[in-house]
Amino acid sequence: MRPLGPQQLTLNLGDALIVVDVQNDFLPGGSLAVPRGDEVVPVLNRYLDAFARRGLPIFTTRDWHPPNHCSFQPYGGPWPPHCVAGSEGAAFAPALELPASSTLMTLKGTQPEKDAYSAFDGTDLDVRLRAHGVGRLFVGGLATDYCVLCTVEDGLKAGYAVVLLQDAIRAVNVRPGDGERAEAEMIRRGAIPIRLEMLTA
Repeated sequence: MRPLGPQQLTLNLGDALIVVDVQNDFLPGGSLAVPRGDEVVPVLNRYLDAFARRGLPIFTTRDWHPPNHCSFQPYGGPWPPHCVAGSEGAAFAPALELPASSTLMTLKGTQPEKDAYSAFDGTDLDVRLRAHGVGRLFVGGLATDYCVLCTVEDGLKAGYAVVLLQDAIRAVNVRPGDGERAEAEMIRRGAIPIRLEMLTA
């Protein structure tokens, strides 16, 4: 899908980066691997550096599931067990360069009986964003057609401007084209798609 929207975009006070679920179980070799999911890491590292250099807040999300989570196939869910709290699969991708001083973490899907694709679902993310004076969200990570989609949609519903990092997302594509359809839906709802080269220095 070709990027749409402004040719250049400048980071400003009130912007925040949200890195969604870049965890080992979603990378190649993981229990719920997103095809080419590892490709988001070097691109996200450049976005992370841009935000860190400007002193802008960075929020990360992690699936942090109990072993008996309702989304797991043994308990009637659609997915193989993944991102079990405290496991190596739930850890961030080792190559993801998260600045310790400016990174705030949100855990989701922590209740056995409740699934949560969105970073806003059952978390205090909205409260924390508003406490930091955030009005615009830059969202990338995994996976385009599930947790990125739901996070972007909820961010827009909550009144944030949302920028979709098209070069820093990858899709599960359970059905062929799910990722492209998810991108189109996010843009239709008001997300502004950009790529790294569109971000001004």
